[in-house]
Parts: sequence; structure tokens; C-alpha cells
Amino acid sequence: MFKILGVDHIGVAVSDLKETQNFWTTALGLDCTGEEVVSEQKVKTSFNPTGNGSEIELLEATEEDSPIAKFIAKNGGRGGIQHIALRVDDIEAAIADLQEKGVRMIDTKPRYGAGGASIAFVHPKSSYGVLVELCQHK
Repeated sequence: MFKILGVDHIGVAVSDLKETQNFWTTALGLDCTGEEVVSEQKVKTSFNPTGNGSEIELLEATEEDSPIAKFIAKNGGRGGIQHIALRVDDIEAAIADLQEKGVRMIDTKPRYGAGGASIAFVHPKSSYGVLVELCQHK
């Protein structure tokens, strides 16, 4: 059994990380914790803490076949909310428990995510069209 600890972050697909980051830092006054390239996922990402333990994650594609590039293309060249990430206490238990309940997973074992988190995605067909990321921080 696993426990959801809260919303970890909301992932927003963007076509230009620097330009979009300006809105979140200048207009909304959120800090940016820096940029990170996650080669495995073909993205460059940055996080903006919201002050309540949750963050806004901006995601820019680093390759044309990135899931972010596909998301933006599917949305007519515009970005938008790409996923919602839930923080869990035990990601391996979460994956096992969800699979036992018949939930379709994209990841059947944890993989590396931005900031060193262990992550796994629930297939949107099981979550009524929402891409849900599970994440556990060390």
C-alpha cells in the first residue's frame, strides 16, 4: 500500500523555456530553481516553487520526437498543462498497487526524473485523459 503525500508539481509544456520562464518569474514573482536537461526524457526543464510545497515545472523539448514536442504539435503549436505529478511515499509500492487494481501504467518500474526524483507515469487511458506522474523524492 502507498500513500499520496500531495501534489508535487504541475508540468507545463512550453515551446520556449526562457521566454515562458519570464512570465512565471517577472509577472507572478515566482523563483526559478534553475534549468536541467533530462536526456532520457528529451526535455529541458525548470521548476518554480509556489510556496506551499508544490511547483510549476516548465518543459521544453530537446528533440523533435520528445513527448513534449508531440504534445505541442498536437495542440496546434501551443503549450499547456502536460501532466499532474503526485508525490508518493513509496513509488514501487504505488506502481504495484495500481497494477493490482488494473490501472494501466506507462512505467512498470521507476525511472529517473528531474531533480533526482524517481518517477512513473500512469497511462492517460486509465486516468480519464489526464497524464498522471507519480514521484518520490529521496
